Amino acid sequence: MSTPTLTLRSVTLGAGRPAVCVPVVERTPADAARGVAALPAGAADVVELRLDHLTGSATDPGVAVRAVTDVRAALPDGTPLLATFRTVREGGVQPADEDAYAALVAAVLAGGQADAVDVELAAAHRADLVRRAHDAGAAVVLSHHDFAATPPRERLLALLREQATAGADLCKIAVMPRDVDDVLALLGATADFARDAARPAATMAMGGLGVVTRLAGEVVGSALTFGSVGAASAPGQVDATALHGVLALVHGALAADGAPSSPGA
Repeated sequence: MSTPTLTLRSVTLGAGRPAVCVPVVERTPADAARGVAALPAGAADVVELRLDHLTGSATDPGVAVRAVTDVRAALPDGTPLLATFRTVREGGVQPADEDAYAALVAAVLAGGQADAVDVELAAAHRADLVRRAHDAGAAVVLSHHDFAATPPRERLLALLREQATAGADLCKIAVMPRDVDDVLALLGATADFARDAARPAATMAMGGLGVVTRLAGEVVGSALTFGSVGAASAPGQVDATALHGVLALVHGALAADGAPSSPGA
């Protein structure tokens, strides 16, 4: 079975070395654009604009639309832009009820400048947002975050499969491990999913204990990892430039062994 991929501009997720996504966590559209323009060359394969960090975006979707437009203008043409409003229930910094969340994501999609949008699997208007995104030609990252614990391996696999069935172009899970068994559960579920998946996945365990999952994703079939330039958006994110070096080291070792880049390859 061939490995599923997702192409966003010049970046193909799921083909060999995981891509590095750098989150931008600024308070104003102008600051976000300046932050993107100042990123070191080669640090970001993908840029994630965290809309929940923008002051007032939860009540004024226009703030989010302006930020997406300004950041897109500051990015190189080949760099994809992922727009994300993370809700408080999943680790975000600004509260928004279900209708406000859906209105913001819909406004960003109508603006036409985001290559992909994050939609939380638990969102009440999930199906409508997935449809709107695909109608607008944007990819959907269906996501699930647990900052308190790590579900069992079987539950993690079920969540990834649910995301794929619900229309994800990229399935994403981030969890908080409490011990090494939690880390192994996340890695094992990712490998299980990659063996027969119709979609690429991005999975990570947060915090210091989970850092190995950010580095070794190619071994188990995770297509995207997150690295920071300046402020991180989640516990355990490592420097993006250093992360590129480790990912290249792992990729080279796998290639030297003639190993597949994921269990699904």
